[in-house]
Amino acid sequence: MKVLFVDAGNYCRSPAAEVVARTLATHAGATGWHFSSAGLKDKHVGDTADPRSIEACAARGYDLKAFRCREISAVDFSSHDLILAMDRDNLAQLQARCPAGVATPIELFLGDREVPDPYYGESDGFTLMMEQIEAGVRALLSRPKP
Repeated sequence: MKVLFVDAGNYCRSPAAEVVARTLATHAGATGWHFSSAGLKDKHVGDTADPRSIEACAARGYDLKAFRCREISAVDFSSHDLILAMDRDNLAQLQARCPAGVATPIELFLGDREVPDPYYGESDGFTLMMEQIEAGVRALLSRPKP
């Protein structure tokens, strides 16, 4: 099961979701899962994740230091089994960019809720982001794989 997490710049939320998913899947002994992330914009391509995301992940035992941002490509839509958007705007953009004929499900990561973008806020936004991501990943890992 190849899962792609997507946000605006692959800078805050989606990298954190990727590293949390990898770590929790490994700790749970959940095999057959593969996680990656991407952004809808090229603004941060090649950069590390937001230092506040790196810090928030480290505070919970996740290592995000080696991560590098990337932009989503057309191939991502057909090379993943599930694409998860962090918010409704990301979801709408993904649906609009999905190539014709690709049937990969594109969903909100938290079902009917968004993971708010903490980029312009204070550090407490990153704490909330991590709480939501950990809960969302646990729910994802409990889903049956197609």
